[in-house]
Amino acid sequence: MSANMQAGSEGSTVDTQTLEQLDAWWRATNYLAVGQIYLRDNPLLREPLSIEHIKPRLLGHWGTSPGLSLIYTHLNHQIKTRDLDMIYLAGPGHGGPAVLANVWLEGSYSEHFPKVSRDEAGMRALFRQFSTPGGIPSHVSVPTPGSIHEGGELGYVLTHAFGAVFDNPDLIAAAVVGDGEAETGPLEGSWKGIRFLNPKRDGAVLPIFHLNGYKIASASVMSRQSDETLTHYFKGHGYSPRFVEGDDPMQVHRDMHDALSNALDDIREIQRKAREQGSQEAPEWPMIVMRTPKGWTGPDRVDGVPIAGSYRAHQVPLGGLKDNPEHLKLLEEWLRSYRPDELFDDQGRPLAALTDQAPEGERRMGSNPHANGGRLRKPLTLRDWGDYGVSVNDDNRGREMTSSTERLGQFMRDIYRDNPHNFRLFCPDETNSNKLGAVFEATDRCLMSPVNEEDDSISPDGRVMEVLSEHNCHGWLEGYILTGRHGLFASYEAFATIVDSMAMQHAKWLEHAREVSWREPIPSMNYLLTSTCWRNDHNGFSHQGPGFIDNLLNKQPEVVRIYMPPDANCLLSVADHCFQSTSYLNAIVIDKHPQLQYLSVEEAREHCTQGASTWHWASNERDDQEDPDIVMACAGDIATQETLAAVDLLRHYLPELAVRVVNVVDLMSLPPRDSHPHGMSQQRFVELFTVGKPVLFAFHGYPGVVHQLLHGRSSSERFHVRGYQEEGTTTTPFDMVVLNHMSRIHLALDALRYAPGHLKNAVRIIDELEGLLEQHHRYIREHFEDMPDITAWRWSKGENPLEQA
Repeated sequence: MSANMQAGSEGSTVDTQTLEQLDAWWRATNYLAVGQIYLRDNPLLREPLSIEHIKPRLLGHWGTSPGLSLIYTHLNHQIKTRDLDMIYLAGPGHGGPAVLANVWLEGSYSEHFPKVSRDEAGMRALFRQFSTPGGIPSHVSVPTPGSIHEGGELGYVLTHAFGAVFDNPDLIAAAVVGDGEAETGPLEGSWKGIRFLNPKRDGAVLPIFHLNGYKIASASVMSRQSDETLTHYFKGHGYSPRFVEGDDPMQVHRDMHDALSNALDDIREIQRKAREQGSQEAPEWPMIVMRTPKGWTGPDRVDGVPIAGSYRAHQVPLGGLKDNPEHLKLLEEWLRSYRPDELFDDQGRPLAALTDQAPEGERRMGSNPHANGGRLRKPLTLRDWGDYGVSVNDDNRGREMTSSTERLGQFMRDIYRDNPHNFRLFCPDETNSNKLGAVFEATDRCLMSPVNEEDDSISPDGRVMEVLSEHNCHGWLEGYILTGRHGLFASYEAFATIVDSMAMQHAKWLEHAREVSWREPIPSMNYLLTSTCWRNDHNGFSHQGPGFIDNLLNKQPEVVRIYMPPDANCLLSVADHCFQSTSYLNAIVIDKHPQLQYLSVEEAREHCTQGASTWHWASNERDDQEDPDIVMACAGDIATQETLAAVDLLRHYLPELAVRVVNVVDLMSLPPRDSHPHGMSQQRFVELFTVGKPVLFAFHGYPGVVHQLLHGRSSSERFHVRGYQEEGTTTTPFDMVVLNHMSRIHLALDALRYAPGHLKNAVRIIDELEGLLEQHHRYIREHFEDMPDITAWRWSKGENPLEQA
């Protein structure tokens, strides 16, 4: 390997006393990590270890713990020496024992959980709660002080770290990448984060790539690469790697101290130059590659089989203690090898020689406010969204076309202007495509690379985050909001499913955080799903999929909100609400193409507040009837358009049919209130949908979603749902709704079917409507576009809707 890449003792400035202090802290944390996995009593080994002191179920992961603790140990030293603002993100999945040991030792844990005090009783409580019923998980999670990164899913540590430091100029995010985690697609794609990190205005990410050789049962790919290969690999990504390697603790301590010191010096110099001279291209950022044995300092061999340095150290190195006294003896020897009597006093308190090493107050990584971002959250400055609205009245209602997302782009343009360090849009190369391009009037796309004359709105100072990776966009936004800032993730609807698991993990984080009293509410995770299944006719079947919302529905109702605004004013009202909300996953679904506009600003404000309402202007209920003959309900922009067009047809052909139009903008208003906080009361439900009349529901997504939401409502069997049925291809816009039987023609036919009292007058109507379907099929195959009377349709109140062209 290159000499300048290898840390070593030559030229080291660290003294022996400091190394011994660092080693003492590390030994203490290793002892605490092993204790969490094994012990339920006798935490300080005041008496010989017996089987009664051992947990009946041994759960947890030892293999990664000593490496994680060594890194934490040295970061603490640098924080204290340099007065750094730093957070720690543990990428290896089940590194909980190590991080918990460190935050307990530094005092942060006991401040958050006073019952787990820094003494023998608290140590016993720490051990007993780990991976036990009613206790805490085995991985770094919401109750872990200092954490913004859930260890239960691999691949996202770097994206979270970069998101945390955007617009956070003084923060350093130390991100430990496990060698198993490095094999995941999201992690592989996240190294490019430095191409979007501007040292002039952002903080720094320090990746620490921990190679311990093995995954759960086999060798890790990257650990088998030479230092030279890894150097080329990381230099190609834009990093300057420093290598720390070995199994001799004191030498590794020395090398890690020197590598960290060198890396932090480089970070400081990069930032100094950028802040004094400006930034145009990404510098070569430092990182550390640390090779240490898996399960280091644990048992070397058990029953003649190698443990430390092998995959067998991954979880619990010593099992079967109840039936194997020799294993119990080995466990006691292992625990005593850390010399706990040199680390803790008679009351089990860490000795001053240890506690004096910890940073103070909020400089401790377990107490850093950035890791409890709600403490730093500042509400966005928002202008009145009505100023960006569309003028709608009875004369132009449903008759003029406007791109709703263009209006949202104008709203967000001024959010950027009024919140220059507190808001970002994250989008996979689709900002202009999704008609949000007005934001470029306020800022550019960010890219720390040379800018060409042909480039459009690209600069190092830009704050629109475009990268063709849904994983990076989602992870960056997670890190951004978890540290207290605000944003929006905009995606083509079908491709939002790429980050299904990330959304689910963030939802779990929010669910768990509701139970942790000291976790302050954070800004919501806001999704804009556009280029929807109904209007991706040109891109074909692969781009047609509304399934992201299905997965959201399965999370706890306290954290999920789904909105389907039918027009621009409703979109603006919903977005304004979402930007002000905290600790939700807000999904907003609306297409980007020009669409008809239905509600005025004030009508939209009231409609979105209610979540669902009757559109009296579109209904034709008779004064002599208490209820209509049928309720035509809709949720989603295209579903709304087709419903109104169907009502138009019915008014023209069968004006005596009494129809009520109900539009649902807040999908979560449909279930009973005891199932979701937004659920409407039963009285309100009856006011909209009647007690027993048939309801024909046109829905943006899969029909089963509505049936799921209506579970618990009385007489839900009278709801007949039309929606996306997994039918699609490259075709015309109207053919998409025809293929899925949600066209205005199908809805009008359904209305006649479900209002049988009018069928005797409808034979001619049915023939004409079915003839229209046949005419549509012939026309698009001959002309490759929809019929003029389809594309030219406008709300006509029944005035011959088939002759508007």
